[in-house]
Amino acid sequence: MTATARRFDVQTQGLRRLVSHFKGKSVLVVGDLMLDHYIHGSSTRISPEAPVPVVAVSQESFIPGGAGNVAHNLAALGAKVGVMGVIGEDEAGRQLSSDLIARNIGIENIVTDARRLTSQKCRIIAERQQVVRYDRETQGALSDATEALLLRRLAQALPLNQAVILSDYGKGMISPRILKTAITMARRRAMPVTVDPKIEHFKQYRGVTCITPNLQEAWAGMRRIPKGATSDLENLGRDILKTLRSDSVLITRGPDGMSLFGPGYVTHIPTQAREVFDVTGAGDTVIAALTLALASGAKIGEAATISNQAAGIVVGKLGTAVATAQELLEVLR
Repeated sequence: MTATARRFDVQTQGLRRLVSHFKGKSVLVVGDLMLDHYIHGSSTRISPEAPVPVVAVSQESFIPGGAGNVAHNLAALGAKVGVMGVIGEDEAGRQLSSDLIARNIGIENIVTDARRLTSQKCRIIAERQQVVRYDRETQGALSDATEALLLRRLAQALPLNQAVILSDYGKGMISPRILKTAITMARRRAMPVTVDPKIEHFKQYRGVTCITPNLQEAWAGMRRIPKGATSDLENLGRDILKTLRSDSVLITRGPDGMSLFGPGYVTHIPTQAREVFDVTGAGDTVIAALTLALASGAKIGEAATISNQAAGIVVGKLGTAVATAQELLEVLR
């Protein structure tokens, strides 16, 4: 069937009612956990040792990144959220666990693997500009023992939740077995299961409720050369829908908003960003708000609209940020 344009009849009052139902909804985030480390300072000179700026450090901060940021977004929106992932037996892992607990995020399903490093991204920022980023991490497949433990934890944890998010950053947590098990279990229970994809794994996400790639990920995931016409975008979305046999596809398009695809239709949703400071983590906000809305009884068009509003809030903030339920309610007046 050829996709046709559709305008969803989305009423602001109904969206506000859905957001008011966010509080207490239980969502499990399964994915690659990271620690985001920010070093802030000022720079007024170039190093005599190399052509790089010298940053005088004034502040350091740590916040959960990757799947942890998805969980942080959910918690900020009022959800009861737990994370499932792997950390190392290191200071970064202890810091990440502490930060998750401080944000009321359950960590009982985090597995510690002494053979792996906790993924850590350190960003050095001077005058609101990122100067450099350096990473510490272990990439590659999980050990058989770690994967088996996670599968047992998944079987116990998933039935206690109302939705599942698969947050795949390609660090090894979202293995084929964990992916298939999570999707199968969620669909058997008629629970929303959404995925923020990794390009290399794109065609493995069959059967999800919704996949939320950005435009670059959508083209690359389908192994296609990007094209600029609206008709090319619509063909791409329709083909992703068919290939993955998902209920819907939500392609985020930065300043051009979002495009939502379902069986026989596409709708283009204009951006709600008023001022853009930083797009870091905006995709995490989108999938968090979308999934929480679905868990609260929203139709997919309503959920996409809410997630678009949430993204518009966070890109107006510096760094890896979140939107709160109160902020959403204010922009939906």
